[in-house]
Amino acid sequence: MSDKKNLNDAVDGAKESAREFTQGANEIAAGENKKILAGILAILLGAFGVHKFILGYQKEGIIMLVVTIILGAITCGIAASLVGVVGLIEGIIYLTKSDEEFYKTYQVGKKPWF
Repeated sequence: MSDKKNLNDAVDGAKESAREFTQGANEIAAGENKKILAGILAILLGAFGVHKFILGYQKEGIIMLVVTIILGAITCGIAASLVGVVGLIEGIIYLTKSDEEFYKTYQVGKKPWF
């Protein structure tokens, strides 16, 4: 009787481990999708902070958008160009990180800049 109970406990433990592994893999896969989307949008529309909104950094996205629009108008586009370079650099950084590293840094660790 005790052997059957031990076997059932081992099977239940294995099932729980498999569920946790599947959940973790799904979270990393979701992070990969955000990585590619955020990286491409940072390169193409980085000056407007679209990639920040995709990653859930509303405050940082608003900062980039305001600097681009308001200061860009005041400085004849110089500020917008500088913010665009920041977006370009961030996009390259996003796309060169591994999926796991990107997920841990930007989605779990919530690192908003570079």
